[in-house]
Amino acid sequence: MKRILSIQSHVVFGCAGNSAAVFPMRRLGMEVWPINTVQFSNHTQYAAGWQGMAMPAGHISGLIKGLADIDVLAQCDAVLSGYLGSAEQGDEILAVVAAVKAANPNALYFCDPVMGHPEKGCIVAPGVTRFLTEQALPVADIMAPNLLELETLCATQLPDLAHTRAAAHQLLAKGVSMVLVKHLGRAAQDVSRFEMLLATPQGDYLVARPLYEFAKQPVGVGDLISALMLANLQAGHDPISAFERTNAAVDAVLLKTWQAGAYELQLIAAQQAFAEPMIAHRAVRLA
Repeated sequence: MKRILSIQSHVVFGCAGNSAAVFPMRRLGMEVWPINTVQFSNHTQYAAGWQGMAMPAGHISGLIKGLADIDVLAQCDAVLSGYLGSAEQGDEILAVVAAVKAANPNALYFCDPVMGHPEKGCIVAPGVTRFLTEQALPVADIMAPNLLELETLCATQLPDLAHTRAAAHQLLAKGVSMVLVKHLGRAAQDVSRFEMLLATPQGDYLVARPLYEFAKQPVGVGDLISALMLANLQAGHDPISAFERTNAAVDAVLLKTWQAGAYELQLIAAQQAFAEPMIAHRAVRLA
């Protein structure tokens, strides 16, 4: 059994951050150790707002000290980080990654560089974007930005797939072993589909799924994608198979959510797809 330390946000109601990631990873057979960077009543894109707080400085470090005290850090196979409540939490996460890798040199750091999207109501604390660009990037083994986040990481505009591939390879050149661009959006080959890019030193791959017409786009899809990709890799699937399985499972969740007319991701209804995804769309290797 693989063990994943997942450090990201938590919502009491709905599916975002750890609330979107922990159950799918466990359904894939992972033992997950969640640490919450914030605890909110609901995600921040509800018009009525939300209640809750970011965890205080030292909270993450204290929990990791507790794990070190009972001598379990060597059992951790991967660290997944997502939404941060403060830039200071970033420093704590880097210390966590260092401690885990010291205890288990084979452990991976999967960084989902959540930078927010103010137009949609997703806000990150000051300094978080700078931390992700200047400090997290150099130590990450795998990164999973969306198109806007990749533009920020590379300080450039990405109007099409060719530029996006080049930007992903900039991250590979800095030591990242794999880059998953979670949503190509306007840079997609076919903007009528939801396309993702996987860039590796061995080649680049594109996979697609249908786009569903939601009245309000569900939140937490990116968190789900990162969690499933990491869990599939930890389950022993090669990167291309993990990419395809992740895409198929996310499609099943979005289809169930669309059919239900729901705003929150329907993880429970689609849970069988996490363990046994029906792969209708294969990854295509790009020239």
